[in-house]
Amino acid sequence: MEDVRRVMGAFSRRDHFKVVLVLEGANELHYATRSYAVDRPALVFTNRLVPYSWELVEGGAEQQGYVCGFTESFLHSAMRGVSLKESVLYKVDGNPVYFLNDEQRRYLTEVFVRMLRDQDSDYPHKHDLLRSQLSLLIHEAAQLPPARSYPAVPTTAAERITNLFLTLLDVQFPVTAPSDEPLLKNAQDYADRLAVHVNSLNRAVKEVTGKPTTAHIAERLVNEAKMLLQHTDWPVADIADRLGFGYATYFARFFKQHTGSTPLAFRHPA
Repeated sequence: MEDVRRVMGAFSRRDHFKVVLVLEGANELHYATRSYAVDRPALVFTNRLVPYSWELVEGGAEQQGYVCGFTESFLHSAMRGVSLKESVLYKVDGNPVYFLNDEQRRYLTEVFVRMLRDQDSDYPHKHDLLRSQLSLLIHEAAQLPPARSYPAVPTTAAERITNLFLTLLDVQFPVTAPSDEPLLKNAQDYADRLAVHVNSLNRAVKEVTGKPTTAHIAERLVNEAKMLLQHTDWPVADIADRLGFGYATYFARFFKQHTGSTPLAFRHPA
């Protein structure tokens, strides 16, 4: 967590989830296929699975406030007993911006100041405190009306679903470490994360791109597998696990089906 005295930078696909308390400034938040004018105090949630960027409005003041970044596992611990898929932070198609009145601004500023204090303390249970405060922020936002967005580009329902799917697929890559959590594996995983029925997802993607959802996923997995085999020394089993395959044999079968070569033969060509 940090005190922010600058315009928020462009999205990094490996960033954590974030909660931003905007106190001053005039900026536009471009979030997935939507944009928001953030020109007054607001609580803003950004999901690491959704590409976003902040753009300073011409002639506007730089953004000032606080930002709290955290991992998905920390979020799960903070939100026990609450469906994360229904929370403001977890919905790819959710509303990330909530404007604040003066009383809400003062109250939430105090929460962020306490979080900064607790983070820097030697209290042995400070992470429990931080989880409680994060949970409080999420519950506070759930009671606020979301800000209105405007579409970045006009889209049909099928285009909107497809754009969200392709966005979610894109931010799964590149794979940076074998210890990272596995990627979403199949069309059902993506549909669940997007909160749509898998049949609706498949129908929209095929209509817009001419290719089934599984083909898009397979292409990205094959390309990433090739990169990892060529440019890392990770064991094939680690690559298989990181790409969402339960067993190295499943990965080897998949890779050969799409490339005509086994992973080891691809890595060490004759």
